[in-house]
Amino acid sequence: MKKPLLIEIEEAAPSPAEAPPVTDPGDAPPPEGRAMQIAARIAARPPSKLGRFFWRAAGALVTFLASVAAWRFVEGLFASNPVLGWIATVLFAAFVLAALLIAARELAAFARLGRLDRVHREVLEAAQADDLGRARKVVTHVSGLYAARAEMDWPRRTLAERGPEQLDTDTLLRLVETELMAPLDAAARLEVEAAARMVATVTAVVPLALADVFAALTANLRMIRRVAEIYGGRAGTLGAMRLARTVMTHLVATGAVAAGDDLIETVTGGHLFAKLSRRFGEGVVNGALTARVGVAAIEVCRPMPFRALQKPRVTNLTRRALTGLFGRDKAPEDPAP
Repeated sequence: MKKPLLIEIEEAAPSPAEAPPVTDPGDAPPPEGRAMQIAARIAARPPSKLGRFFWRAAGALVTFLASVAAWRFVEGLFASNPVLGWIATVLFAAFVLAALLIAARELAAFARLGRLDRVHREVLEAAQADDLGRARKVVTHVSGLYAARAEMDWPRRTLAERGPEQLDTDTLLRLVETELMAPLDAAARLEVEAAARMVATVTAVVPLALADVFAALTANLRMIRRVAEIYGGRAGTLGAMRLARTVMTHLVATGAVAAGDDLIETVTGGHLFAKLSRRFGEGVVNGALTARVGVAAIEVCRPMPFRALQKPRVTNLTRRALTGLFGRDKAPEDPAP
């Protein structure tokens, strides 16, 4: 029978003084809006020349092969059953017609965006030259952008009545901006606030990886497209992607897509949830960065620069967007100029 074995431990038990210090939650790095930064870089990344060449060649090859296959298929139907051959011909013709109409719509969207850019340049040139005659032509062009929109009939009528009374270039341009741009700016702000609210909610609530990046990318693309439509530059799919790349490239180049300390402190400073949960903090910052993208989209799509009216502020847009979402009081409106 074996004797019991006694093992003596000479080392002393660790004392509470040796325990590592508890980290303060306030020492954690502030939220940076990672989802919005990734989405902005994805949208702003220009395609390489090799990539464009590859996709164009691949598209041409697929189109050619599909056309040959469709032609042989229709020929086979005509040989076996003429009725089915004619039905296939009609369906193929309808498909080609739909493709041509989509292409025409995209070209018209590019033309509308180009028209906005042209009117914007005319406004700047008329203001710099202080030419009343050119300013009156600008009034006609800006008003013509919204001739087909019933909700703009009253502002256009007011402008038509008061415009001839103005004898100063700056006063006339300010009148145009006050009458025509004010309702459009209000509608654009609502779109920006809705996009910021959605991005903040998805980031804070959905725990799935990359779901916040996808939500931020889709929400910003839809917001930019809606802002362009509000100002008269309704864009198609390709036009919206090009416009989004223009906006995001400008933001990435200027560093405006990064969440600075002033933005983080201003936006998250009063949110209790942002202090207690990093996910909620990321949601708030992503919403603020979405509002910043919206302000840039307004500046790009607006046919007139901000002179008489005040440019929307990111902090005010974010606070209004998140009102009631994370328990924040109602934010004040943008002050009148």
